[in-house]
Amino acid sequence: MASLLEKIKALSNSIAEETVANRHHLHMHPELSFQETATQAYVEKQLNAWGIPNSRLANTGVVGIIEGKNPSKKVVALRADMDALPIMETNDVPYKSTNPGVMHACGHDVHTSSLLGTAHILQQVKDDFEGTIKLIFQPAEEKAPGGASIMIKEGVLENPKPISIFGQHVATNVPVGKIGFREGMYMASTDELYIKVIGKGGHGAMPDACIDPIVIASHIIVAMQQIISRNKNPKFPSVLTFGKIEGLGATNVIPDEVNIAGTFRAMDETWRAEGLAKMKKLAEGIAEAMGGEAIFEVLKGYPFLQNDPDLTRKAKAAAIAYMGEDNVVDLDLWMAGEDFAFYTHHVDACFYRLGIRNEAKGITNGVHTPNFDIDEDALAIGPGLMAWLAVNELKM
Repeated sequence: MASLLEKIKALSNSIAEETVANRHHLHMHPELSFQETATQAYVEKQLNAWGIPNSRLANTGVVGIIEGKNPSKKVVALRADMDALPIMETNDVPYKSTNPGVMHACGHDVHTSSLLGTAHILQQVKDDFEGTIKLIFQPAEEKAPGGASIMIKEGVLENPKPISIFGQHVATNVPVGKIGFREGMYMASTDELYIKVIGKGGHGAMPDACIDPIVIASHIIVAMQQIISRNKNPKFPSVLTFGKIEGLGATNVIPDEVNIAGTFRAMDETWRAEGLAKMKKLAEGIAEAMGGEAIFEVLKGYPFLQNDPDLTRKAKAAAIAYMGEDNVVDLDLWMAGEDFAFYTHHVDACFYRLGIRNEAKGITNGVHTPNFDIDEDALAIGPGLMAWLAVNELKM
């Protein structure tokens, strides 16, 4: 008799074409954050066809429940995000986006179709495990405040309450056929910074009659970097980048104001709060000392993402059993942000990466680009691996 691992692997291979077809449908019909109504309906249709009870949450989200034997023994959650990005796709493929200016350029179509495949597998083996598996199809990962935060507020981690949660994300730097894990801190918090520097404009030949906001803004930008280099604990990575500065003056015109926009990323919530407070004080102080004014605003983003070490070690061992040791790799810190991070601050969590890169096929483009795509051989792996991680965690 085949083991449960062998059964899951066989099922994952057998539904690979179905999983690819689901991915193509989702890729062709992308929807922006908080607008995933058609995606929601498609997920519901698939779950209903397999007899999996489901309900709506966070307006466009879906939560499914698969109960094995003794369903109250233990609960594990699995999450996939569903939203797309405002990008015009340039790929010339049969499943190209039919929604101009909207594209699944971050792999959320892969995550959703993979979790659908996982659901189909688990429903067929539910007599082989004890406990309950909660399927979270989440909206709006790409847009603050993040669909994860809303789903948590609306009770996705309650009734039943999971003891752990897994999330899967494509990795463009990991070859297809390989899986990546990292224990502990993995991804950064993400805050958007907006600084309005107010001065007094005038003729460029008469700076003495003006309060030059461009000079003030320059001092603020340079001084801010010293907060990272001189005040931050060097044990915790942090990034401050200003990517936009707008003065709207001219060669001989000093403007009245300058607007600066940037991002602040951290791997520690205490430092995150301290760093933002120091930036605000510094910007306001410099502007005041130079005769102007600075208005410092923060659009608070996602917290940093921490993988529970014990859960991640167990998941890595399970992945080695499923994939083979040579196909499980260690990941580096990544200063990008992910709203899965919200879950990691409420329940033991493991966010791992599914390799989708294939240089021989020319599949090397990064996420958030108009020509992003994947090697779909990954879709024979992702569903079964996540199913195996879930049932393995239930029996631990």
